[in-house]
Amino acid sequence: MSTVLDVSDANYKEFTDSPGAVVAYGLATCEPCKQYDPILEATAAKFPSIKVGKAKMHVPGRCREIKKTHTFETYPTTHFFAHGKLLLTREGVVEPAELAALVSDHLLK
Repeated sequence: MSTVLDVSDANYKEFTDSPGAVVAYGLATCEPCKQYDPILEATAAKFPSIKVGKAKMHVPGRCREIKKTHTFETYPTTHFFAHGKLLLTREGVVEPAELAALVSDHLLK
């Protein structure tokens, strides 16, 4: 079973440069972010060829470069990447069926 990986400045480029990656940006104090965790875990298990990660934006110094690259209106925000290119952004919790459909439609080509 795949698992959701921690994403930070240190591994962000390598992570997003993969053939398919989903990154959810969140905060520890964000209730919707906590509700999103099991959905991300299920997605990681369903699509083992896709990297699924979570960037903990509240940890000081951990995502400084990510914050310089992207602006977040709300948490969680989910980005879909293929080979380093940002394909799609979704704000808020993405329901399991929609997340699976987005992965299938945009990352499994």
